[in-house]
Amino acid sequence: MRFADVAEAPPAELEAAIDRLVAAMPLTEKIGQMCQVVPEGIPPAIVTLTPAMRQAIRAGEIGSIINAPNRAYVDEVQRIAREESPRGIPLLIGRDVVHGYRTVFPIPLGQAATWNPKLVERAAAVAATESRSQGIDWTFAPMVDVCRDPRWGRIAETLGEDPMLASSLSAAMVRGFQQERDGRLHGVVACVKHFAAYGLSEGGRDYNRASLSNIDLHNVYLPPFRAAVDAGCRTLMTTFSEVNGVPGTAHEYLLRDVLKGDWSFDGFVVSDWNSVIEMVEHGFSADAAAAAKHAASAGVDMEMVSTTFHDHVARQVEQGEVSEAAIDEAVRRILCVKSSLAPIEPSGAAHRGGMRPRSLEVARKLARESLVLLKNDDGVLPLREDSLSRIAVIGPLADAGQSQLGCWALDGDPEDAVTPLEAIREALGEAAEVVYARGAAADFSTDASGIAEAAKLAADADVALVFVGEDALLSGEARSRAELGLPGAQAELVRAVAATGKPTILVVMAGRPLTIGAECAAVDAVLYAWHPGTMGGTAIADVLLGVAAPSGKLPVTIPKSVGQAPLYYGHSNTGRPSPHGFKPLTGTHATDLPEEFKFRSHYLDSDPFPLFPFGFGLSYTTFAYDEVELSVRSLRPGQTLGVRARVTNTGKRAGTEVVQLYVRDLVASIVRPVKELKAFRRLRLRAGESKVVEFALDASQLAYLDADGKPVLEPGRFALGVGGDSTVELAEAFELVDDEQPSSDPPSAVARRNGKRVSVAPPGNGT
Repeated sequence: MRFADVAEAPPAELEAAIDRLVAAMPLTEKIGQMCQVVPEGIPPAIVTLTPAMRQAIRAGEIGSIINAPNRAYVDEVQRIAREESPRGIPLLIGRDVVHGYRTVFPIPLGQAATWNPKLVERAAAVAATESRSQGIDWTFAPMVDVCRDPRWGRIAETLGEDPMLASSLSAAMVRGFQQERDGRLHGVVACVKHFAAYGLSEGGRDYNRASLSNIDLHNVYLPPFRAAVDAGCRTLMTTFSEVNGVPGTAHEYLLRDVLKGDWSFDGFVVSDWNSVIEMVEHGFSADAAAAAKHAASAGVDMEMVSTTFHDHVARQVEQGEVSEAAIDEAVRRILCVKSSLAPIEPSGAAHRGGMRPRSLEVARKLARESLVLLKNDDGVLPLREDSLSRIAVIGPLADAGQSQLGCWALDGDPEDAVTPLEAIREALGEAAEVVYARGAAADFSTDASGIAEAAKLAADADVALVFVGEDALLSGEARSRAELGLPGAQAELVRAVAATGKPTILVVMAGRPLTIGAECAAVDAVLYAWHPGTMGGTAIADVLLGVAAPSGKLPVTIPKSVGQAPLYYGHSNTGRPSPHGFKPLTGTHATDLPEEFKFRSHYLDSDPFPLFPFGFGLSYTTFAYDEVELSVRSLRPGQTLGVRARVTNTGKRAGTEVVQLYVRDLVASIVRPVKELKAFRRLRLRAGESKVVEFALDASQLAYLDADGKPVLEPGRFALGVGGDSTVELAEAFELVDDEQPSSDPPSAVARRNGKRVSVAPPGNGT
């Protein structure tokens, strides 16, 4: 029995064919399928296929390779696996194609700022096509860890702070990567990560513990994973960190009870890099053998890089410490995923990984829609070319191709990146002179020797465009920061340029929210650009020069100071909420707060409110919302609430608004957030145009998940609001009432209040 027999089996007979193949495999070959290895040799340019690797593949001891150096290497290892190994089982070729392959898109946090799932899906499809052309058939993305602490470097890879927005984009990325048609994956296998609560790393320090209630686990941190699974994601990666005392790689509750049990996940689970053996360092496993047993027993199906499965599991099965049935289940899952992949074209027929014009256009559009306009005093933007003769482009990130690609751009070429300086010069041509000074570095260097020259250029220009932020190496994995201000001498650079009195536009390129309150106050306009990828410079020039209007909205709160972190819109009210008019003691001689501010949930030296809230973003036009209309004021389980709002473009040019619907459960058996995003829609309006936006809010979306992850729908009062960001007033009220009549909905949840029970369907993932 060989893998070719499985590949040729009709869909109705596939499961039986896989069972026969597993039954034919000796234990060593089964364990081989559970092992992912990395090629020997650093850097990749000198990697060669060693005799030892050839023999291991030939013996069926390897199921996957991560970070293969090139297509020729991939073709040879796959040939050996198919033609010379005992069962002819192909390898999975894995790589971190996180936000693009050769064409690099904005970092995932920037993609989330588009609030455009369809466009995000298109970008993932481009990445899949380019990487697949190089023999890669498995990406370790999307990363859907909800994160509310910008100190954590990997916030750059997340989809922000909100579970509903992250769920919508998570599903979109899975669809884009996998390109599933007719039951086959024509893209690459997606791998949703890191399961779970990795974004809650204590203190924002990478790999640190996550300690949280099961209520928060199920309501905040698991929904984006569930959305990926529901979208058909075939693989899932465990978290490095411990979750409530148990490392994610040995977390039986998460992997077996929730994922493979409650969610009926039929793909396979892979550990993170070395995370199995690292359980020894955690103090959870006594040694490598114990780590292998813990991981395999908990539900890890494949080990990444470390070799504890290879070294110990066969003996543990023989001695009855690990069930062979568990090994068979793991192998069955892996073979099922491998059989779902459509064949990759031969090297000679494949596109060779270069960038197509259509791919670059997707990158340009995605980068453009990711840009968030935070300030625009007196309409200084867009720039008016006919009033400009000399433009000063200043800052370390104005012409830094590598940095604008961002973290985890393994296969992006900085030479392909169009920088803002290049794009502005190309766009203006002979219409205006463009002068440039770097001024400072985008790292922690405090060298200020270039600031005077930069300020002089600004003083002699009509306008100054200042590009500051973080070098790509300051965000991403193991790039946590204790301070969130502009690193190095960049704050001094901004002050010096602004002090010239010339109109100053600040463009921030960073992998996280930065505390830029003082810089925002000093300049005339602020555009947050994240790390925007290959076409980032062109996209920025498009927006600065008015070719396109900004439409991005923040997917994460920007705090005023690092001491506020974690700061997020969907917080609990507490029993002593801070009054909206609270003023801290900073800058006063007062020794105590006024009576109305005492004993409230805030700081003495700062208010608890953000610099910019979740969902915020300006346009070059303005939008007005008319009164929200509800179809009913009393809703029963199984029914749908219609919500209508008229939105009008009250400005003088076309623009796109992201219309957001928020709800609050006013009284519940557990404390609910002050606001929850339930739906959103991008709306394009011409100048003066009005449109009615309609949302359908199903009663099941009002449920929360209890400590066991079961939906609970309680009768009671709710408040609702529709607007352009999370500060919208929840001015509309409606009520969910008991339905005493038998329901046809499946009894998958129980609504309870004062002893009453109502059957309801599970909540949906939103729009």
